[in-house]
Amino acid sequence: MSFSMRDPTAETGSQRRPRTAPPPTLDGATVALLDIGKARGSEYIDRLEARLAERGIASRRYRKPTNTRVAPTELLQQIATEAQVAVIALSD
Repeated sequence: MSFSMRDPTAETGSQRRPRTAPPPTLDGATVALLDIGKARGSEYIDRLEARLAERGIASRRYRKPTNTRVAPTELLQQIATEAQVAVIALSD
């Protein structure tokens, strides 16, 4: 079975991208925890950060300036250079 993802950020249309396989392990990886600014998203990230720490997995927190806009390119580039895996907290 083949999977593909769509990039929802393009205003003129989405772009099909092949799904990236998850890493076989998080050992030695840094996990980016991105809070998009929705209600209670930080609670989810707090809990996830604690669970990762219990397992000795490094994490770094990031936050979008506002939930009404796409994350700034600079923030996405920072995450890409500082982490190997990203979790985006969507919560309402």
